[in-house]
Order: sequence, then C-alpha cells, then structure tokens
Amino acid sequence: MRTAFLVAPEGVEQIELTSPWQALSQTGETPQLVSTKPGRIQAFDHLDKADTFPVDTTADQVTADDFDLLVLPGGVANPDFLRLSRAAVGFVKGFFDAGKPVAAICHAPWTLIEADVVRGRTLTSWPSLQTDIRNAGGTWVDQQVSVDRNGPNTLITSRKPADLPAFDEAVLREVGAMT
Repeated sequence: MRTAFLVAPEGVEQIELTSPWQALSQTGETPQLVSTKPGRIQAFDHLDKADTFPVDTTADQVTADDFDLLVLPGGVANPDFLRLSRAAVGFVKGFFDAGKPVAAICHAPWTLIEADVVRGRTLTSWPSLQTDIRNAGGTWVDQQVSVDRNGPNTLITSRKPADLPAFDEAVLREVGAMT
C-alpha cells in the first residue's frame, strides 16, 4: 500500500508526522512525504522549530491515483498553509473522489473543510475547529478517534498528540495491518 503524508513546507507538528509514519513503516509501508514545494519541510514541536524532513514529491506532481491512503498531520500553521494551495486541496479532494481512506489529526481538518469534503461526515479535531466543522456541514465529536464510513471513503480523525496511539491503531486497522 502506498501512503502519502501531505504537509506544508513548514508548520507540521512533528510528532503528528513521525508517529503514524513510524507505525506504517513497521508494517513494511514506505510512506511518501508530499508537500507544496520541493526540498525539506520544517517540523515544529508546538511553536518551536524541530527537525527537517526531505520531501519526496510535490502535490502538483502526483494524484490520489498514485496512492492508497492519505495521512494529514496537524500543527496550527500546516493546514492553514495547505488550504491556500490549489494543488494540495485538489490532492486531498482526489482521495475522496476516488473513495480512498484519509486520516487527519488535530488542525488537519481545516484542509478537509477547504476541500469541501466534511459535509455529512462525523469527525473530531482540535477543539477550536468544532465550529468550523459544523459550519462546513460536518458533525464534530469529542473523542480520541472518529472513524466515519458514511461517505465515499473511510475518514479517520483524531484530536491531538495525546491521542496518537489510538489514531495510529485506527490507521493500521484500516490498512489491514492489525486485526
């Protein structure tokens, strides 16, 4: 299974990138880091700069057809930058149009809102996004993980870094790595 992690050139919460990446890598997956610009991305530990990571490809060079799963890490700035990129938003929308699973954590549902794919869906996020999700036609729930199978694809969402073990487990279940 080919997995894409979509992140902006800066602003991704490092643990929300590395934890699901490591979980998928342990199953034999080789995730790909997709961004809006080539080079390296700057991760953050909340508001402090953390590590940098090499970009494998850019959102304008690939489509959802190239992957089986999309993971959207959070961080406050990351999804805000992504929702300003037509290529990034189109890449996300492509997964929904193709019926492929998407996993998003923390502030990442902002990108889902911009792609207009939350209407009629149940999801969770960082609590400050609940009004945005409701205004976009979604139902917000306050739980570690929400797995919504009511749309064209499975949508896995989680609230925050503390929920990563449950988020990673839900993603692994979706790809069949856990029973």
